[in-house]
Amino acid sequence: MRFGILGETKAWRDDGSEVPLGGPARRALLALLLVRPGEVVSADRLAEEVDPAGALSAHAVQSQVSRLRTALGPAAIERSAAGYRIVVELDAVDACRFERLAGRGRAALRDGEAEQAVALLREALGLWRGPALAEVAERETARAAAVRLEELRLAALEDRFEGALRLGDHRAAVPELRALVGRHPLREQLAALLMRALFAEGGQAEALVVFEETRRHLAEQLGADPSAELAAIHRELLSADPTPSPTAPPAQLTSFVGRAGEVNETAELLRVARLVTLVGPGGVGKTRLAVELAGSPADEVCFAELAPLRDGAALPQALLGALGLRGNGLHLDGVRAPLDRLITALSDRMLLLVLDNCEHLVEESAALVARLLATCPRLRILATSREPLGIIGESLQYVGPLDEDAAMRLFTDRAAAVRRGFAPDPALVRRICTALDGLPLAIELAAARLRTMEIADLAGRLDDLLGIAGRGTRTADQRHRTLRSVVAWGWDLLSESERRAARRFAVFAGGASAEAAAGVCDADGETLESLADKSFLQAGRGRYRMLETIRTFAAEQLAAAGEQDVAERAHGRYVRQLVRTADPYLRTAEQLEWLPVVTAVHDDLLTAVRRAVRAQEVAAALDLLASASAYLWIRGASTSVAPHAAALLETIGDRPPAGRGEEYAVCVLLAASGSAGQPVWQRHRAAAEQALAAAWPGERAGRYPVALLVWMMRSAGQAQADDRQSAFELVSAQHDCPEPWARAVARYVSGFGFLGTGDTPGAERAFGLAGDAFGALGDRWGSALALDMLAGLAAGRGDRAEAVALTDRALALTEQLGALEDAADLLVSRGDQLAADDPAAAGADYVRAAELAVGAGSADGLAAALRGQADLALSEGDLTAAERLYSEALERIDPHWIKALCNRVRTLTGLARVAELRGDHVTARTHYRTAAEAAAEAGPSAPAVLGLFGLPAPVVEAVSRR
Repeated sequence: MRFGILGETKAWRDDGSEVPLGGPARRALLALLLVRPGEVVSADRLAEEVDPAGALSAHAVQSQVSRLRTALGPAAIERSAAGYRIVVELDAVDACRFERLAGRGRAALRDGEAEQAVALLREALGLWRGPALAEVAERETARAAAVRLEELRLAALEDRFEGALRLGDHRAAVPELRALVGRHPLREQLAALLMRALFAEGGQAEALVVFEETRRHLAEQLGADPSAELAAIHRELLSADPTPSPTAPPAQLTSFVGRAGEVNETAELLRVARLVTLVGPGGVGKTRLAVELAGSPADEVCFAELAPLRDGAALPQALLGALGLRGNGLHLDGVRAPLDRLITALSDRMLLLVLDNCEHLVEESAALVARLLATCPRLRILATSREPLGIIGESLQYVGPLDEDAAMRLFTDRAAAVRRGFAPDPALVRRICTALDGLPLAIELAAARLRTMEIADLAGRLDDLLGIAGRGTRTADQRHRTLRSVVAWGWDLLSESERRAARRFAVFAGGASAEAAAGVCDADGETLESLADKSFLQAGRGRYRMLETIRTFAAEQLAAAGEQDVAERAHGRYVRQLVRTADPYLRTAEQLEWLPVVTAVHDDLLTAVRRAVRAQEVAAALDLLASASAYLWIRGASTSVAPHAAALLETIGDRPPAGRGEEYAVCVLLAASGSAGQPVWQRHRAAAEQALAAAWPGERAGRYPVALLVWMMRSAGQAQADDRQSAFELVSAQHDCPEPWARAVARYVSGFGFLGTGDTPGAERAFGLAGDAFGALGDRWGSALALDMLAGLAAGRGDRAEAVALTDRALALTEQLGALEDAADLLVSRGDQLAADDPAAAGADYVRAAELAVGAGSADGLAAALRGQADLALSEGDLTAAERLYSEALERIDPHWIKALCNRVRTLTGLARVAELRGDHVTARTHYRTAAEAAAEAGPSAPAVLGLFGLPAPVVEAVSRR
């Protein structure tokens, strides 16, 4: 007999059947005896603990014990002079077994046997069914035991997570660790494990947030500092390289069977060819082969899934996202085409880029691949497609069906996974695999049916379905029909609720969380799990995904069922609700928690926007874009929606829809962030500004305060002084606005007004107030912007130490946000601040800035770093190196971007000084004049701004005279 106290008190016979114990008094009595099995508990203690009110007599205890004996057997409980004891083997009590297994797990972990430790600890923790000693946990005798067992459970959980992290299973650990840290905020070991798991997955900034929250809880509740271990992890996070990691190949939950020869052959091709395309029909296993190949190279790998894309123009932006790069910096830089940024990012990077599922965008994919290979000499590309890309230099690797032996091994492997003790009949397995043409996906779908079907019945059904008799050599088209037939047959065997969920899942762009899938697909968790069991969905890392072949079939079924509009609207509502919920948190200390949440549905956001725009659902599309706008700007992804925003404006026309004026203005800003945004801006600017001013009159708040800052930045780069002034007045009017983020923006923008009049102390006060306001809200984006300006002001008055300290603070914030390009900009600023006193440190900053700028695909960031290196060469008297570096910088600077103005002027000035030192005064005057003309584009504030950044007197004087 077995007993359980890790949850409701229970007893089970050896055959697994449960023993009826009776009412709560009897269960409480048994629980108290099982707290210390084999030890005597006095009758008085039992009476007092079972009924604290004192209504239970010794005779009543004896009566309850007698009834327990009847249920458990007369030998189960012994009577002695001192009381009662239960006679049971320790391992028959779940709590005792738990302690033994947990101890063995901890010992295995200590000995370096992580896999064994995790298995033991999972078994131990699986014994828990609820709170320990649930019926008597508040009784005196049991309270200490319950607390002790709960402590042991937490320790076992920590050991299990430690083992999982050692085995590299970081991502799966994060959700559960988050929940545990939320319930136990003072438990430093849990916080340390979560920080390590987040860091291993590239979530350095999120890990820093966990440390800060834990530190605050310890200080407020215990008056203590973090432990040495937690502090050490924090130091490691701060010193870690913030460079984002490319997307890794998707994790595979099943074994790889039958293609060892093709892996070796293709790997050899990749060593000599820069473009290899895996070609074959759907379901033949191209993606799985690509995943295996991506796991073997020594150099860096980026895996880009193209199946969710529906527009070839979005390919460069999608690849930037796969590389972990932003579309633009926090300062909302000038319009740079995503392709240009992509080329800059890959220009000198040794990388294997995997492009999975190119067939639906084959022409656009071919053009992009050709351009990347021509401009990025160290790049290699592995593509999968149902047809070749058809460009020069392409090496084709045809992926065909599995041979007979490999197909049989695959079927047997998958069948054993769904049916324990599966004993294959070789003849039947061969017959099934022959019927399925050796197609891996068809084999996996068929094997999944063995959960509920005998293998002989399966073979017979396939014979009827596919007509195996008399088949000869099969063409690719016939194999495609085979696969489709198997998918359709498996579909017909699903229940109606499973079919409805599967066809509606087709509206997701990529994968989906269980919660999202349940809501959009009108399904419960059991239905989704059943679809995964039957291979119609794939589960992993807390999300579901659907293979493209099955998605295509499911989408057809969705349309045939007449549910496409319903499903798409449900999907749109889900995305809109998520981004709307996230929006206010993105301007607070929670932004690091919410940015990844929205990033995870970025492809679904694009899909929902595209559908709404295509259907001319103006209100829905405007609401989606506006609700997502803060995320898009902070994350640097506004260019990804720019074409859709521009198309929506074509539908809307030149006047904002009633009740959607602010959303219309946001749409104009998003459309203007694209490579063709200037005509959109010129056409819609006036109407959008009127709408924005109406939404933000100053005495009340609108809905999207980030639009105010973006409007000001966008307007600052325009040639018309009236446009700049009206934007300045609009934002400045928010000083008394009830929205705190808008007030912070107003203070930030007013600093530029003080700069324009030469009042640098006033500017410093304004930027300082803005920084304080952003900091009070916990917003790292606004704080970094304000700190950057304060650092420039400190440098301008000669306080370089203060400038460096402020820049360091801004750097820490931009790194938390993953703003690689802005980190490069700030490193250049710090280099400029250090150059006079510590040229070696300045040089190191310029070099690191150049690396980050290249990694971010920022030509302007690279130009700034080269200009800094040129300044150092000039100060050392190396005129040749200085001229070369200045010239390289000038080639990369965008002459139409306001943020690049100072760098362009400094570069031209540097070239003028080189010419002066060589005695070429004509060239020097030409460069000075060009620099002054460029600087004058900044308007009346140009002299103050240029003087602030330490530009030579000839340029500042020339601008002042204009």
